[in-house]
Amino acid sequence: MLELTHYIPILTTLLAITFSVTLYRHWRSKPSALYLLWWLIGVVMYGIGTLTESLNTLIGWNPVILKVWYIAGALLGAAPLAQGTVYLILKKQTADRLALGVTIFTAIASIFIILTPIDTMLVADGRLLTGKVFVWSWVRLFSPFLNLYALAFLVGGAGWSAWEYFKRNGYGSRVLGNVLIATGALLPGIGGSFTRFGFIEALYVTEILGLALIWWGYVVMTKKKTESIYAAQRAVQ
Repeated sequence: MLELTHYIPILTTLLAITFSVTLYRHWRSKPSALYLLWWLIGVVMYGIGTLTESLNTLIGWNPVILKVWYIAGALLGAAPLAQGTVYLILKKQTADRLALGVTIFTAIASIFIILTPIDTMLVADGRLLTGKVFVWSWVRLFSPFLNLYALAFLVGGAGWSAWEYFKRNGYGSRVLGNVLIATGALLPGIGGSFTRFGFIEALYVTEILGLALIWWGYVVMTKKKTESIYAAQRAVQ
């Protein structure tokens, strides 16, 4: 039986669309800012992931919906956002190499996910989205690497930035903004851990809260104009 929480991804998708438009306009005004482009890609992927969750609620389980959900959510739910931070805090040459590696890795993983058969006998709940139904169970080993990458650079990068700004005077908005982003990035991962025990509702709640906090952090930092400590950001300010 569907509960109210199963409809939360619809709201999250609408939030992601609105945030994507905001990021697109920001990036178009500064097309050389690759960190903005990757953040845009990240929020779009986030939205695609929650869109599949919405469709799963509205029309029911479908193997295509499942695989798109796994690719957009489990693989690309946070990695592009992390790559945006990589372009912000590291040298462009290093960021380019990491971007190439992430792209190739994700492409290979996506191909295997598309090709893996599905064991429909394991679909105990007709509306439960899970990679456990993949016959090639080893394809699920790709996502932890991308999640670790996201943890290191999205959460870690935002946390590090908050600390660096904290040590300087007059950067309160950037401290708060980065703390909000780090917290928002952590929440979906926490919610995702509950899905292993069948509590998909926890993921839906943390997804919308996480995206809202990330957007809030973005707004806080862009509303008050202060000079960035990162060369890539200063170059387009």
